Amino acid sequence: MVHLPPRTLFLAGVLLPALLTGTVVLAQVQESRSYRLEEMIGMALQNNPGLQEAASLVTRGQGLKTTASAYPNPSIDGTFGPGRTRESLGNTHFFERGITVSQPLEWPGMRQARQRAAEAGLAGFEATVAATRLNVLADVKIAFYQLLLAQRNAQLITEALAIVQDFHRSVKARVDAGQARPFETLKANVEVQKVGNDLNHAQHTLIVARSRLNALTGGLLGKNFGVQGDFVSSRRELNLEDLIASAMEQHPTVHRVRKEIERAGHSIVQERQSLIPFVTVSGLFHQEAAETAYLARLSVPIPLWYRRQGEITVALSAKQRAEAEQVRMQNELVSAITESVEEAHAAQDQLEVFEKGLLKQTEETLRIAKISFQQGAASLLEFIDAQRVHRQMLLEYAQARANLSVELARLERWTGEIR
Repeated sequence: MVHLPPRTLFLAGVLLPALLTGTVVLAQVQESRSYRLEEMIGMALQNNPGLQEAASLVTRGQGLKTTASAYPNPSIDGTFGPGRTRESLGNTHFFERGITVSQPLEWPGMRQARQRAAEAGLAGFEATVAATRLNVLADVKIAFYQLLLAQRNAQLITEALAIVQDFHRSVKARVDAGQARPFETLKANVEVQKVGNDLNHAQHTLIVARSRLNALTGGLLGKNFGVQGDFVSSRRELNLEDLIASAMEQHPTVHRVRKEIERAGHSIVQERQSLIPFVTVSGLFHQEAAETAYLARLSVPIPLWYRRQGEITVALSAKQRAEAEQVRMQNELVSAITESVEEAHAAQDQLEVFEKGLLKQTEETLRIAKISFQQGAASLLEFIDAQRVHRQMLLEYAQARANLSVELARLERWTGEIR
């Protein structure tokens, strides 16, 4: 048994709780850390399961390309065993042996079509990864701005609750002093409960927004993290025709469908070229008691009964499906871009109204109502209405800024252009 000096025991008793407390505080600080948008994007690109799943498609495509470039393997057949001639030939015993080496030869046109189909398939998988990455980046930005809005709303309502509670105490003091009717306390209390209910709803929205962003980053953020930053402040000229043309040219989903059509076309050529059968070339060596033979053999199957009608039909239908998907996808992109552009224009117009004077007007109205109420020139209800309108304007202004940021992120998704 080891006996520690009293000083050591004393230091351990003092420092150990402090160290444990510091560890807990550090964990809490890490869990409640605030992240910027760039940090969120970096974590999502490294840990998003959807991106990791899409990346496996490229590996699959590389394997299929290797398979398409492979040559048929040769085959070797051997025969060995004892033999004996007939009695009329001397009844001689001997050891008979033979070996056959065969090599199938592919038709060059079929092989080339198969390789090109595999190359187009690999390019399609790479475009799928690019489209998945584009969607993840847009989703992270949208979730970031939604969480930022939820934080702003919760903060605004918290500040409003503190103001209402302060005036509730002021009204109660005036009622107790006989300077106001008891009904004023009831109205103030109702407003406190209403703002408190709004805050409760805002906190639930905050939890949901955190959960969405945490899922996009692979679940590494915990439950109590926050975000820091601002909404998109720059106003962009959004030309609908230019954005649609950009999407049709560079969107990875467009590239994926084009490569799918190309792959299906090569598959049709491959199946038609398969009507020309493989030729198998063989070399034979055979030795008997009185004979040694060196032979060559050529084997050509004849496509007499079945001419691959089923495989050709399947390849044609795959190309038709890819072409139909291209038309559908282009129409959906045009519709989505149009909707996002109009929503962004609406948000910009709304922000212009707020910033040209509406915010200042509501702020001035609240200031006058507050002074009037304190001087007894305005009722509590008038002050509560002014305070509610001011809070609502701030919430709507934050919502408009968030809407613009979200729609610009969606436009990046639809046009394939990351800014």
